Amino acid sequence: MKHYNQLNKVLTGDAPGAPITQLLGIELVGLEEGRVVMEMETTERLYNPMGTLHGGILCDLSDAAMGYAFASTLADDEAFTTVEIKLNFLKPIWKSKLRAVGQVIKKGNSIGLLECRVYDEKESLVAHSTSTCMILRGDMAKGRSTKE
Repeated sequence: MKHYNQLNKVLTGDAPGAPITQLLGIELVGLEEGRVVMEMETTERLYNPMGTLHGGILCDLSDAAMGYAFASTLADDEAFTTVEIKLNFLKPIWKSKLRAVGQVIKKGNSIGLLECRVYDEKESLVAHSTSTCMILRGDMAKGRSTKE
């Protein structure tokens, strides 16, 4: 599986993560087929006008974790796109080390259902999200595959 192998290279530091994960400082720290663990440190530069972590950052972290989890299950000739994401904010975040656990709940022939749980450094659940992803094949997958 090319996608899983590429993600394993990201995990071992032999390949860079996706540009958005690099920009936000999100690191892949755990990988199994259909499940990943990612971590990031939050700082004031990511705060919203209210002085807490911007919700879009939690969405980016969750989306990355679910996307990596789904990609780890794809065949060489497959890619995917997210068609829906829902995020519940459960408590405010300031400076913290966040851990996102993304996993595939169900993978069908064309649609996958995923979830992500985000925890703070005290192991308190701070956000929960779900996502629906569509598997792309053939011409639709061109230009969307992970690079090896």
